[in-house]
Amino acid sequence: MVRQEDELLPGCENPEYSVFPASWSPDRLIGSVNPSHNGGLARRHFLPIQERRRGMYSVWVGVDVSKDFFSAAGLDEEGKELFLGSYEMNTSGFSEFIAVLSSHCEGVDQVMVAMESTGCYHINLYSFLMGKGIQAMVVNPLLIANFAKLSLRKTKTDKKDARTIAKFLMDHHEEISQLSISQDLQDLRDLSRERESLSHLMSAIKVEIQRVLRTTFPELESIGDIYTGVMLRFLQEYPSARLVRAAKPKAIAKVLKQPYVGNKLTFSAEDILRAAKSSIAVVSPAKEIILQGKIATLFHLQERLDEVTKLLSDLCKATRVEDLKILRSIKGVGPKTAAPFLAEMGKVDNFLSHKKLIAFAGMDPSVHQSGKFMGMSKLSKRGNRHLRRAIYLMTASVVSKNAFFKAYFLRRKGEGLPPQKALFATAHKLIRVIFAMLSQRTYFKAKEAI
Repeated sequence: MVRQEDELLPGCENPEYSVFPASWSPDRLIGSVNPSHNGGLARRHFLPIQERRRGMYSVWVGVDVSKDFFSAAGLDEEGKELFLGSYEMNTSGFSEFIAVLSSHCEGVDQVMVAMESTGCYHINLYSFLMGKGIQAMVVNPLLIANFAKLSLRKTKTDKKDARTIAKFLMDHHEEISQLSISQDLQDLRDLSRERESLSHLMSAIKVEIQRVLRTTFPELESIGDIYTGVMLRFLQEYPSARLVRAAKPKAIAKVLKQPYVGNKLTFSAEDILRAAKSSIAVVSPAKEIILQGKIATLFHLQERLDEVTKLLSDLCKATRVEDLKILRSIKGVGPKTAAPFLAEMGKVDNFLSHKKLIAFAGMDPSVHQSGKFMGMSKLSKRGNRHLRRAIYLMTASVVSKNAFFKAYFLRRKGEGLPPQKALFATAHKLIRVIFAMLSQRTYFKAKEAI
C-alpha cells in the first residue's frame, strides 16, 4: 500500500484537500479578488489552525506561485530571513523545496506556508504540502495587496512578493482562518459553477445568433420568438430570407409542423414567406453557414446544460436532502436556485449570524463617509460572486411568486427605495429567513418570518 504522504500529488487521486482561500474570518473576504479563482480540491478532514498550539511554528514561509515556477521565502520566529529562492513547478522542484524546508527545522510540523489564490496554479503545490503534513493555507490576494501597501517601496518581484506573504503570515497567522469543505460539497459546487458557465455561454451564443440574423433575415424577429425550438430548427434549415424565398411553401410548413412543436404557433408559413419576399436582408452564404453553426452549438450547450442540471439536482438530493426540503418550503425557490445556493454557502454552522452570511456573499453595504460628506451606499461585492448570483435569482423568483416577499418588496419600494435597492433589501430579508430556517431546522411559515 502506498502511504498518502509518499504520493506526489495526493489530491489528484484521493481529493481530500481544500483550496478554499483563507481570510480574516469565515465570513469576510474568503476567495480571490478575481471571483473565478475560488474553489479547488476538497479535504474531508481538516485540522483548523486554531486547534494547533500557539508558538509551535518556528518557520513562516511565503510562496508566490506562477505557471512554471514558484518563489519561496522563509522567516524565523524573529522575522529574520532563512532562505529565499525559486523552484520549478514539477517533481524535482517540489522535492528541492521540501529539502530546503527540512534543513531549517526539526520537523515539518513546525512550518506554516501561505500562498495566494492563483486560480489553478497553486493547487498542485498546496495538495503536495498538505500531503506531506505541512500546514498550508491559501490567502486572499486582496489581503496581501493591502499589507504590501504599508511599504513605501514600489519594487515588485516574485521573490519580494514571497517575502511579503511570509511577513503577512508571521504577523497575522492567529487572526486568519480557513474553511474546509467536504468532497461531496466540492462536487456540488463544481457542478453548480459548470451550470452557471454553460448558462453564460448560451447567453453569449444567443446574442451572436441575433446579430447574424439581423443581417440574413431581420424581419423574422418581429414574427415570433427566435429562441423557441421550432424557430431555431427552422433557421437551421433556412438561415436566410434568400433561402426562404427559394423554398416551396409546403416545405416551410413541414418544418414548422415537426413533433417537437409543443405549443400552438402564433404565425404561419405564409407569414414567413411574406416577410422574406419584402426582406431587406443581404445575400451572404458565409453568414448562413455561420448562423447554422451557432444554432447547432446552442443545441449542444442546451443538452449539456440539461445533463449538468440533472446531475446537480440528483447530487443535492443525495447529500443535502433536508436542507433542500427546507429551502423549497419557500414558494418560489426551486431546485435550480436552491442547489447552487447550498453548494456555495456550505454549512450554515460556518456563520455566526445572518450578517456573516450576507458579508460572505458580498452583499453587505459599502458606505463612504467623511465629515459632513455621506457617499452613496452600494454593495461591497467583496465575497463569493456565485453565491451572490444564486441569492439574486432566488430573490427575483420569490418576489414574483411568493406573496410574503412580494409584499415586503412593494413596501420597501413604497418607502422610497429604487426598484433595484428594494430587491436587494428583499434579498437581505430572504437570507435572514433562510439562515433562521437552516439553523433551527424549520420550514417556512409566513407569520413567523415577519
